[in-house]
Amino acid sequence: MELSLAKIKKIGKIMNEEIIGRADEKKKLAKVMNSKDAEFLAVYGRRRVGKTFLVRHFFKGKGVYFELAGEKDSAYKVQLINFYRSVQETFKPDLPIKIPATWKEAFSILTVFIEAQPENKKVIIFLDELPWMASRRSGLIQALDYEWNRKWSNISNLIVVVCGSAASWVLEKLIHAKGGLHNRITDTIHLKPFSLGEADLYLKSRGINLKPMQVLELYMVMGGIPHYLRQVEKGKSSTQIINSLCFRRDGFLFSEFSRLYKSLFDQSEVHNRITRQIVKKRNGISRDELLRATGFSSGGTFQKRLLELEESGFIDVYVPFGKRKKDLFIKVVDEYTLFFLHWIDPLVKKSSVGYNPNYWLNLSKNPKYLSWAGYAFEAICMKHADRVIKSLGIANLAGEIGSWRFIPAKKSKERGAQIDLLIDRTDNSINLCEIKFSDNKFSIDKSYAKNLINKIEVFEEKTKTKKQVFLTMITTMGVKKNFWSEDLVDSEVILKDIF
Repeated sequence: MELSLAKIKKIGKIMNEEIIGRADEKKKLAKVMNSKDAEFLAVYGRRRVGKTFLVRHFFKGKGVYFELAGEKDSAYKVQLINFYRSVQETFKPDLPIKIPATWKEAFSILTVFIEAQPENKKVIIFLDELPWMASRRSGLIQALDYEWNRKWSNISNLIVVVCGSAASWVLEKLIHAKGGLHNRITDTIHLKPFSLGEADLYLKSRGINLKPMQVLELYMVMGGIPHYLRQVEKGKSSTQIINSLCFRRDGFLFSEFSRLYKSLFDQSEVHNRITRQIVKKRNGISRDELLRATGFSSGGTFQKRLLELEESGFIDVYVPFGKRKKDLFIKVVDEYTLFFLHWIDPLVKKSSVGYNPNYWLNLSKNPKYLSWAGYAFEAICMKHADRVIKSLGIANLAGEIGSWRFIPAKKSKERGAQIDLLIDRTDNSINLCEIKFSDNKFSIDKSYAKNLINKIEVFEEKTKTKKQVFLTMITTMGVKKNFWSEDLVDSEVILKDIF
């Protein structure tokens, strides 16, 4: 793709800023930085989403910067040795200090160095992967709460940032804590993966200029996870990149799945089991169905596992349009999880995997590929519903967003129907969005036109809506103009609009 001089300058500017996208997050960090009071910020999000990078690159060089990273599965005494080393590296004390025996002692030592700094100079304390430091008997949370109340909350030039990949832990122990650090957090950032457009910008900032369809294919495999996108090699096609990363035993994404879950969840085998059952149902599974499929009992423990998966970005728990709150459905929405379980997992179970440079190229010609790509593209469009709405010019009209389906009872003569994406509007109208992945312009033939008409009729009949229904086609390459498209399609959104 040939870039204009303006685009090259823009990308150069992005590279200088280092942090790609993250506009809302940077505004929040700037607000914290400019505050005249002590700030206690909690940053959470799934592993490899770029939390450490964001905090480190925003704050470093803007004051006295102290960083301590938790070490997974290490005893608290080891964590305290790491604390001691970080203090030595950051503050370079004139007199030797001893290794603290407790976190209470550690934070008391830190207070001495914080108070020694000029009042006009910001002091940033970054505790990264806090859940790994705060083991059950470590006393870290209690010590942190004590020091914040005793000293830190009154130090106007202090910014404390705590971070964790175990999103549910951060929510439970910090943000929504009933005791200890309850109401101590002054602000939060839930860092999510890059959008499709941000992923494209990130690749361009690394000198990788791919066409939208190739970026889309990479996104369908790895989502907007910066660390995964970092593995993309310049000068290779999406097919070559996927083949190399996913279908060789030394490929980064070949064995990432087990590492990912184990790093996030203490009971990762339970989360793994739940995820594998959900992914079997392409259009989502009800909570009751999931309980029956997994054999778990309904209760707080099962609900906690779901919450942990949801907060970590692996699943989405939603209520379909027109349903009651108790009619919850669950879908896997993490792109890498979907791809791994669909394509890589069957190979992992084999005793040997020989490298075939054409493996993914051959698979992409299989009808199974189109089925998966259709589902993956649909999930991406759902995540980018705000871009769809903006493209349609209804940003000030859009209300509820969701999906809808009607499954007739067995042996019933009623017709079923499913709506991929539905946008309920405040102007007495509804957009029913049909999402289609295709390498070329999508063509609506007589048979497919009949299917579209059926969807609209069943939706209107079962929902008893009086609203005006508009049919919107969301496709990769656009809809081919013919008699059926002219008659049925009211509006279109294409891939570049989602970017």
